Amino acid sequence: MGSNLRALALTMATIGFVMTQGAPAQARCATVFATDDGPYKSFAVQAALTALQNEIEAVKAKWHVREASISPAQPKPNPYWRGEVTPNLYQKPDVITSTAHTVCWRGVVSPSVCTAGAKVCW
Repeated sequence: MGSNLRALALTMATIGFVMTQGAPAQARCATVFATDDGPYKSFAVQAALTALQNEIEAVKAKWHVREASISPAQPKPNPYWRGEVTPNLYQKPDVITSTAHTVCWRGVVSPSVCTAGAKVCW
């Protein structure tokens, strides 16, 4: 009787392992944004991208992830001093790379403010 129970338990454990291995992996993703400013657009873009990279590294550390796929995600502006960014304030064109989407506008204090966004999946 005891050996039958052990055999049944071993069979159930094997079935559970096979079912777990056969199930497709579910990707987890996080969308991250970062805002920074500068005296001109190119400086603000680079500052926002550097801040975004720091946010991506923080997400990876939080979830104990070594490798992740990163793709651009269109951000909403995150203005420091105003409630919203009106269409006439945008500094076009947006800067889009394989890993980030950055939007910029004229700031209240700084000549240029940018928010960069990315989707991180692992």
